Amino acid sequence: MTDALKRLSEEGVAIWLDDLSRKRITSGNLAELIDQQHVVGVTTNPTIFQKAISQGDGYDQQLSDLAARKVTVEEAVRMITTADVRDAADILRPVYDATGGQDGRVSIEVDPRLAHHTKATVAEAKQLAWLVDRPNTLIKIPATRAGLPAITEVIGLGISVNVTLIFSLERYREVMDAYLSGLEKAKERGLDLSLIRSVASFFVSRVDTEIDKRLNDLGTDEAKALRGKSAVANARLAYQAYEEVFSTSRWSALESAGANKQRPLWASTGVKDPAYKDTLYVDDLVAPNTVNTMPEATLLAVEDHGGITGDTITGTYEQARADLDAVERLGISYDDVVQVLEDEGVEKFEASWNDLLKSTQAELERLAPSEG
Repeated sequence: MTDALKRLSEEGVAIWLDDLSRKRITSGNLAELIDQQHVVGVTTNPTIFQKAISQGDGYDQQLSDLAARKVTVEEAVRMITTADVRDAADILRPVYDATGGQDGRVSIEVDPRLAHHTKATVAEAKQLAWLVDRPNTLIKIPATRAGLPAITEVIGLGISVNVTLIFSLERYREVMDAYLSGLEKAKERGLDLSLIRSVASFFVSRVDTEIDKRLNDLGTDEAKALRGKSAVANARLAYQAYEEVFSTSRWSALESAGANKQRPLWASTGVKDPAYKDTLYVDDLVAPNTVNTMPEATLLAVEDHGGITGDTITGTYEQARADLDAVERLGISYDDVVQVLEDEGVEKFEASWNDLLKSTQAELERLAPSEG
């Protein structure tokens, strides 16, 4: 059953699950996915937690205790989400140990309302690392303009980071630069660079969603022929950038001091358009030293009928560039697309965070003890 997932792992792609809930932890489902579906990591985001907490009664006991203590809704959300991440990290600890710290990782996001505030993001990252208190945690920081110096500072403190919401090639290069600057700071502080890990979450499907919408508006045969090509092309060119940055003399100096490469992570890999194969963003993005974080539906689709045929990125850069250039020639601005996606990404996570606060507040009120 798991041949495609096994092959994917053998090609150097770490399979991470883009979902977490208490039920997944307590039912043994997460342990089962690790054991049988080659899952070696977990990512979370505000949308995932909002969905988890608003469904079922898995959080009632903790919410009841928090309500009795009359904690604020912000504190309640932090206690609930860090508890899930800590438990998931413990389940994944054997993977972390077996891979020398590369995998077995669980990601938790800073409050998305801080996305445009550098100092607050750094403070929140430190607080989350302290609260979860597991070596196999990654703190998610968005790749906004304000996020870049925060990434450098947090890496410089020896905290491992998952950089999220990357859409553009230029921003991705800035993210890698921020990571290297952080490692240089950590080195100056005498920290052990081998213990610092990072992934750069490059978003995939949303690029097709936005560009395809604009291609459909044009409506020409030429425009229609380019549908479904931009997201893969963009990600493949990101891998080319990764190869370039991690073959520089600047990187070599850090590597010789024990540093680890920041792996590209393909995020948002669930296919949104039913016209495309549901494993498109896995099959076409296979390359060594990458991560693909998948919703469960995508994971099971790959297991069932994924077309894993080896490395599908190396050697594709010329075609990828041609595909993006063809879109640009039709008057669709790449720079505008990626800025729209970044802005929307931050807004969506903020909205989910606000929904999470609202639903948690409602649960705290429902479970509040009567006076006495």
